[in-house]
Amino acid sequence: MNSTPWYPVVVPPDAHRPGGWLVWAHGGSWHTGSTAAWFPALADYAAEAGTALVGVDYRLAPAHPYPAPLHDVLAAYDWTRAQADGAPVSLGGDSAGATLAATAALALRDRGDEQPAAQILAYPPLDPACTAPSYHRDPAAFPQPATLSAAWRAYGGDTPLRAADLTGLAPTVLAVGALDPVADDVTAYARRLTAAHLAAAHTELLRSTR
Repeated sequence: MNSTPWYPVVVPPDAHRPGGWLVWAHGGSWHTGSTAAWFPALADYAAEAGTALVGVDYRLAPAHPYPAPLHDVLAAYDWTRAQADGAPVSLGGDSAGATLAATAALALRDRGDEQPAAQILAYPPLDPACTAPSYHRDPAAFPQPATLSAAWRAYGGDTPLRAADLTGLAPTVLAVGALDPVADDVTAYARRLTAAHLAAAHTELLRSTR
């Protein structure tokens, strides 16, 4: 990790002071993707939410397996908090980036740090074995279970779904397409968060988000 990291910051148009900050980890099965490739979507999100958005170009597997990408997300979160001047800072991501964001929230809790204002998790894969029924509902759906299982192995991290304790985490928004292969993962995580008496909003879209 660079000793003097630089993070692209997307600020909503005409915003003299953003209403908050959001650290976002992109998708790509932990081995592809970049903030540059995701920039149009990030700009739209910042404009809709009225928040400053910080993209994380975390190191990619297989050259940089876990915990390197997690450390990068945590460093971006710490950097953003230093810039936010007391404004709320949330943590989120899409697909593999959402898995990283959820893992980072657990790491923040375990190191005794302040939780983000919220977790925004868009269709995170949470089953390394890809055994849930939603993975096998549509043989043509993306990602294929074998492909995603291989990505998990290259990444080398564990899933937040297996965490023994989910107490103390930030309020969480989970979004997934009803036909997405990871839909059952997201539902299972939402249920675990609710069982831990945490605020969790679970949105299942009618069409796949991918």
